[in-house]
Amino acid sequence: MARLRDPGGCPWDREQSFATIKDYFLEEAYELLDAVETGDAEAMREELGDVLFEACFLSRIAEEQGLFDVYDAIGAIVEKLVRRHPHVFGEEKVTEASEVPGRWAKLKAQEAKHKARASILDGVPKSLPTLLQALRISERAVNVGFEWETVHDVLVKLDEEIGELKAAMARGEPQERLEDELGDMLFTMVNVGRKLGVSPHDALRRTLEKFRRRFGRIEAWLRENGEKLDEAGLERLEALWQAAKTEENDKTQ
Repeated sequence: MARLRDPGGCPWDREQSFATIKDYFLEEAYELLDAVETGDAEAMREELGDVLFEACFLSRIAEEQGLFDVYDAIGAIVEKLVRRHPHVFGEEKVTEASEVPGRWAKLKAQEAKHKARASILDGVPKSLPTLLQALRISERAVNVGFEWETVHDVLVKLDEEIGELKAAMARGEPQERLEDELGDMLFTMVNVGRKLGVSPHDALRRTLEKFRRRFGRIEAWLRENGEKLDEAGLERLEALWQAAKTEENDKTQ
């Protein structure tokens, strides 16, 4: 990395900054997630290397500015892991995996007291994907007791939010108001998933993959029959969708 950034190295690499590299880092992270979700070990190996490269790139830029180097970053995470695992590196005892997240959250909260944060939510990055950000914000609130008792209570709240969205639509509320109501509904749905122990990200990803598969079958059938997708019409598309759904369900039985 130093060679790439040094005079005589790569002109493009020398021009990069924190601001330009962050987008590449995010892109590589998503490519790694795709590889993990498909279970492709070779792709995971390659994409993990790309993510590590971007981490080294950022560390090198920081080192050039006299901020820190890659060894400082590695040292920081080692110290954090030791500090937050007193049941491994200290005298505390933990017997169940379910005990660990709560202890981790308490230790993290204690560390946050020494940082200039006005809210327990300040530690949730605003740049996180919105579904994950919603989940993390909800988890922070739960850690201080702001929580529904059961998932059924959350479903009641979801019905309430759906009703408010319908009412806003019926009143002809402006787009901003509809956005607020839809956001409330989506945030509540994230909490339904949290109470069920279901990742909202994974749930939506599975649905999107299912939609891709079924819509792909529709496109294939239309091509086989010499039909155009944009001329098929809703009735024809719906019939093919149901056929794709039946075909997929039959394969899983």
